[in-house]
Amino acid sequence: MADPLIGELLSIGMFVLACVVLMFGFPVAFSLAGSALVFVLIGTVTGHMVLADLGALPSRIFGIMSNEVLVAVPLFVFMGVMLERSRVAEQLLETMGLLFGTLRGGLGLSVVVVGMLLAASTGIVGATVVTMGLLSLPTMLKAGYDPKLSTGVICASGTLGQIIPPSIVLVLLGDILQGAYTQAQLRLGNFAPEPVSVVDLFAGAFIPGMVLVGLYMAWVLVVALFRPKAAPALVRPVDSGSLLVQVAVSFLPPALLILAVLGSILAGIATPTESAAVGAVGAMILAAMRRRLTPAVVTDVMRATTKISSMVFIILLGASVFSLTFRDLGGDKLVEDVLTGMPGGMLGAMLVVMALMFVMGFFLDFIEIIFVVVPIVGPVLLMMDMDPVWLGVMIALNLQTSFLTPPFGFALFYLRGVAPPEIRTVDIYKGIIPFVILQLGMLVILALYPPLATWLPDVIFG
Repeated sequence: MADPLIGELLSIGMFVLACVVLMFGFPVAFSLAGSALVFVLIGTVTGHMVLADLGALPSRIFGIMSNEVLVAVPLFVFMGVMLERSRVAEQLLETMGLLFGTLRGGLGLSVVVVGMLLAASTGIVGATVVTMGLLSLPTMLKAGYDPKLSTGVICASGTLGQIIPPSIVLVLLGDILQGAYTQAQLRLGNFAPEPVSVVDLFAGAFIPGMVLVGLYMAWVLVVALFRPKAAPALVRPVDSGSLLVQVAVSFLPPALLILAVLGSILAGIATPTESAAVGAVGAMILAAMRRRLTPAVVTDVMRATTKISSMVFIILLGASVFSLTFRDLGGDKLVEDVLTGMPGGMLGAMLVVMALMFVMGFFLDFIEIIFVVVPIVGPVLLMMDMDPVWLGVMIALNLQTSFLTPPFGFALFYLRGVAPPEIRTVDIYKGIIPFVILQLGMLVILALYPPLATWLPDVIFG
């Protein structure tokens, strides 16, 4: 009879191999599936697996491809890319800069506001950071802003798309948590669990996301108050009448689109997939209003959407092979034993998982972490009587923090790629530190006061 301990050690080895291969830059989906298949062969030789165990894979793949919730992913991607190509961000930044620019720190505030609006309308972090880096960083430097403050506020605001709904992170995380919660409840003997949906996660993330925006803006104002030279005011006069017209033209259309998409979800009028379709059509209307809905733009958007969506789904398929093999080798039992044996009970287990995800976020993208780690640890944590919405928002905030943290934060590299030559990498690293501290503070606040995430879903959905 095969020794279960050997199987658990093999599952650890498979996890380590996958991380090493990913850090060498191999394609994610093939790294996950390839590592799994290597250990399937090893497990077959040692008697810990049989090839017939992979017979569950086709049903898993069919379940993924027939999942209606995941249809929202390409629609939200299309919406975000279309808004980027129609230069909504460019017009918003220019207008908000004029609106807040006469205040000390006004340009910084405008970047945070635009980052929030783009997060609520696109949800694509890389595109937001690059767009704001190209458009606002030269303007802030020309106005005399401290390079560290400028780069920090751009990187931090660009990652708000991780936590502010409708976010692709929340769509994927909600779908994974839904399965993990059902699995946990069945193991606890509850055969009719209350469903957990992406909509619950959207509602739960809204208030923490807005609090985070408030913390960012407060930090910019503090810097402007105590270091006026780091965040000076613009001195050019602006005609108030023409400014109001500019604000109405640039702000109202995307605001109405956000209201239509997010409002229809939270009001229960439409599912995330239906509202994503509305958002995709709305983004095309905005592009047409700006006379940018040309055949070339539509072709470009379709190609980008296909590329990003294909990447997401092929990673999901590779992660399915990985998680199936991990469970068959006994890895899920090992994870359960480790987490339930942690000192401090639920709190200790949560701290270990958060620390693991934070460190993994240095090297891996959020998609890999969601598809690989959450299905493994999610059922164990949810068996400890954790609220699934609170857990989901905590994970999303944690992933956003790791997206910012030096030396490997993805947002930092996005900005480094488009920043002017005079901006040093060390300036970007120093500039982001206060915002990482704010992120960690937000995690602590949410950990100590879960109603920030659970109150709104309870009010809306009872």
